[in-house]
Amino acid sequence: MWQEEKNRLQRIFKFRDFTEAFAFMTEVAFAAEKLNHHPDWSNVWNTVEIHLTTHDAGNIVTEKDRKLAKAIDEIYQKYQQP
Repeated sequence: MWQEEKNRLQRIFKFRDFTEAFAFMTEVAFAAEKLNHHPDWSNVWNTVEIHLTTHDAGNIVTEKDRKLAKAIDEIYQKYQQP
């Protein structure tokens, strides 16, 4: 679940392994590019941490962030299938 804190949306995503985490990041990269809104993120093995804020609006959470968060959640759902 996304948490709004310090003028940003943030969430940690867990995967089975590094390959799955990297595949997720690749899909998120394409979605972010399509929306022209890019995350601050990090990846360590099976964990991806994402922070969203709108820099050109003064580093606050805007509709751009919420839209990208929704797209990211939809991508993540595909990785939660058994």
